[in-house]
Amino acid sequence: MSDGPAARRGPGDAWGGVRPFSIKTKLGALVVISVFITTGLTLIAVRTETELRFITVFSMIATLLLTQFVAHSLTAPLDEMNAVARSISHGDYTRRVRENHRDELGDLAQTINRMADDLEAQERQRKELVANVSHELRTPIAGLRAVLENIVDGVTEADPETMRTALKQTERLGRLVETLLDLSRLDNGVVPLRKRRFEVWPYLSGVLKEANMVASLRAGIASGSGSHTRTDVHLHLDVSPPELTAHADPERIHQVVANLIDNAVKHSPPHGRVTVKARRGSAPESLELEVLDEGPGIPRSEWRRVFERFNRGNVSRPHGPGSDGGTGLGLAIARWAVDLHGGRIGVAESERGCRILVTLPGLPSLPS
Repeated sequence: MSDGPAARRGPGDAWGGVRPFSIKTKLGALVVISVFITTGLTLIAVRTETELRFITVFSMIATLLLTQFVAHSLTAPLDEMNAVARSISHGDYTRRVRENHRDELGDLAQTINRMADDLEAQERQRKELVANVSHELRTPIAGLRAVLENIVDGVTEADPETMRTALKQTERLGRLVETLLDLSRLDNGVVPLRKRRFEVWPYLSGVLKEANMVASLRAGIASGSGSHTRTDVHLHLDVSPPELTAHADPERIHQVVANLIDNAVKHSPPHGRVTVKARRGSAPESLELEVLDEGPGIPRSEWRRVFERFNRGNVSRPHGPGSDGGTGLGLAIARWAVDLHGGRIGVAESERGCRILVTLPGLPSLPS
């Protein structure tokens, strides 16, 4: 005989979920003690032949004192929570409520503290966004303005090398705007999925060729300005079986793979290797993707946080020559695209470097 809901409940559940130190227990104890006090004083009055009015007065005083004590134990935490909530509403996210109660007020204090932690984290991310975007915008705008001013003032001519420098700055602005648009779509949830069946090998091969082409173009533009971009990292594709197919939104999966490759290339050592693997999943048309690099890897303590927005991890800067850390949104956008498919993405165990594992569900299972 299987255990029903009643069999699975603990001893406290038989009393409607009352806990030993809950507010219900305290109020119940207050009533019981008040009755005991009144009854005891009444018995004393009967035995000592004391007038009932004196007993009534003593009983009321004792009950009021006891009620005041219990009320203070209930209202003092509420006053503290009110003060903390008022501070949070005014933008001070540093205050916390003391969690020294084992009742519903203690649960409420934990909830308020978690809310304050979340709001503090969001405020920190907002400030980081402003700082990151300001930094990212300032450099290309200043460079583009300097180039155009020199051309207008006749200091330099609009030769191909000068225009390549201007084009480089324009492309940096375009990449930043595209990232911010992806972030806006992520927040608004307005991106529909257009799933279809496609062959994995030619699709991923095209993504890798595009990544190589973009890197080569960036390198050609950057050579005139003395900066660097990663062209020394080799991209390798491993699809098994070669006729593997998947059912997903190719545009969103392109975002996932492109961002994972870009992140892996940035953190690869000179002349390193980035491998993209694709395997068949457990469900029909499902897909398992891996992106593996040979960089320093990600500490286990950062595995869950690495997909948060603006998180650049404990590695202060990429290991490639001249690479920047970006805005810290690439992996967050990759997770968002995978979540849209109902899939999973995370850091997996690896003997060397960083290994990101993506699982896509494929076709929905038919009811039996």
